[in-house]
Amino acid sequence: MRDFRLVAVTAVAPALWGTTYLVTTEFLPANRPLLAAAVRALPAGLLLIAAVAALAGRLALPRHAWWWRSALLGFLNIGLFFALLFVGAYRLPGGVAAVLGALGPFVVAALAYLLLKERPGGRAMAGAVIGVAGVALLVLRSTVALDAVGLAAAAGGMGVMSLGTVLGRRWGAPEGFAHRPTALLALTGWQLTWGGLLLVPFVFLVEGALPAFTLTNLAGYAYLTLVGTALAYVLWFRGVTTLAPTRVTVLALLSPVVAAVVGWAALGQSLSPGQLVGAAAVLGAILLGASRPRPKRPTQPAPEPVSSARRG
Repeated sequence: MRDFRLVAVTAVAPALWGTTYLVTTEFLPANRPLLAAAVRALPAGLLLIAAVAALAGRLALPRHAWWWRSALLGFLNIGLFFALLFVGAYRLPGGVAAVLGALGPFVVAALAYLLLKERPGGRAMAGAVIGVAGVALLVLRSTVALDAVGLAAAAGGMGVMSLGTVLGRRWGAPEGFAHRPTALLALTGWQLTWGGLLLVPFVFLVEGALPAFTLTNLAGYAYLTLVGTALAYVLWFRGVTTLAPTRVTVLALLSPVVAAVVGWAALGQSLSPGQLVGAAAVLGAILLGASRPRPKRPTQPAPEPVSSARRG
């Protein structure tokens, strides 16, 4: 039961990420992807670090190996991932980017075997195969234009996020905190802050001066910062540091399903029968891939033969 609750809570993160497309297109300034990424990451990271400071005092900052670990995880999971994600999103149809992202469980399985010596579970791999097919049905269109830079960016984003997931499982939560939730807040805050600091210079180099913000823009940024990033990443890293990597990444398939449902409900976008089948396949894949593998039954030793002397 506890395992089911952990999986369900972790799944809230990709469900929240599925609302990002709607918020970005309807609430944020147009053509400012790096600004959106930096505003998502840095304020959320600083807010979480402030919360840790209130709860644990001087332990708000990393200690010992966690300086470079948190910096590397922040670079992979936030800074580099966000940048590659937005490059891919702007240069590729959303369906192609989503399908490439859905290949993440296979990359995670290979990295987990190399770095953690964990063999991928059959359920997780079967779920990943079904999930890729479901995402393809859900988001791909008949006319698809491919861009080499966009493909490389989307594939690179999926790769760095997969590596960050496996390293997060290997290192777990930072030690030295009296309570695990505080440690998870610190871990998330450090990564978001490192990633945000990495993104800030590129915002001004690539996109120039900040635009004038409307109240609608500020509301969108507030949602992405507090809900889509701070809350979502605390829940996500909780699952990453506890569950097997392949089980966690299968949950990420929930994002395109939520994005499609939100687009249908809020923007009046239609869903074809094929897309409905794809959504159902993805949900089935998540239930299969994220479920706990059945424990192997211990082999019972064969009964000793009864000797003729004992029979008498």
